[in-house]
Amino acid sequence: MKKKSWLTGIVIVLLFSVLSTFVLTVQAQDKLKVAFIYVSPVGDFGWSYAHDQGRKYLEKTLNYVETAYTESVAPPDVERVIRDYAQKGYKVIFTTSFEFMDPTLEVAKDFPDTIFEHCSGYKTAKNVGTYFGRIHEAAYLSGLVAGKMTRKNRLGFVAAHPIPEVIRNINSFTKGVREVNPQATVKVVWTGSWYDPPKEKEAALSLIEAGADVIAQHQDSPAALEAAKEKQVYSVGYNNDMSQFNPEGFLTAPVWNWGPFYVEVVKSVKEGTWKSEAYWKGFEAGIIDIAPYGKVVPQEVRDFVDKRKQEIKEGKFKVWPDKSDEELLKMNYFIEGVEGQIPK
Repeated sequence: MKKKSWLTGIVIVLLFSVLSTFVLTVQAQDKLKVAFIYVSPVGDFGWSYAHDQGRKYLEKTLNYVETAYTESVAPPDVERVIRDYAQKGYKVIFTTSFEFMDPTLEVAKDFPDTIFEHCSGYKTAKNVGTYFGRIHEAAYLSGLVAGKMTRKNRLGFVAAHPIPEVIRNINSFTKGVREVNPQATVKVVWTGSWYDPPKEKEAALSLIEAGADVIAQHQDSPAALEAAKEKQVYSVGYNNDMSQFNPEGFLTAPVWNWGPFYVEVVKSVKEGTWKSEAYWKGFEAGIIDIAPYGKVVPQEVRDFVDKRKQEIKEGKFKVWPDKSDEELLKMNYFIEGVEGQIPK
């Protein structure tokens, strides 16, 4: 009897082991594989960091999702990386930089059953959607803060590439600055790169040397804020709350919240309701915001900007009331108050 009992125990253990392996295999097969491709390191505390926070939110929110990512992908290598994920069975692929647009479309033609979402582009296909947020609205609000805080009426802006997305943010920031301080000007220096901390810092220092007492940016790293900290001037971040890099002089920052959007897209793919679209929403969708104000920002400034933010969210105020979305998406000129040239 003892021998039979012992054999029965072994059989039960083996059956349990086989069953557990089977269940785990089925669960792995049931996972929806989602990939993300980043132009800069996830440790940049900027653009790619914000997207990766969204990826983590997606995994945490949807238990049927398995994610992977590749960081610091140079444009010449993008198509290979996208194609590799598609070949490995990733059913949703997010490509998160403007230069990734054409390679995304190229790979999508060969994988009609895979869903591709490209960030900040303007070309779509049956299985390719585009997405972005009205971050210029947050840039405008940060301009209101900066315009209230400058003492020299000279502000600097460190900018990456001369595409409509960046130009729109520069103009919106300047619009906010000039609304509360008509005498102020915003000088722009281009770096020609999304992520080049030494060059970003050098650009910020040159603007400070030229008299700027507030530094804003459309870049992927906090290097401009580090320059502002060194020279003890105010700074406006981008992508995330970058207050830790200039704690005494931080004002605020236009910030991204990609997580809910990523959940929305993946759920629609899972449920079979996904459709290609050009997504472009703002405060009302929660995809954008401004970072908590720095401790140097007075309460009356906070109250004023918060009121305007609520008006934008409720549709009672438009940053560009005389411009259509099409015109904003193609913006290729500077408004009055911006100093600098747009490279060809």
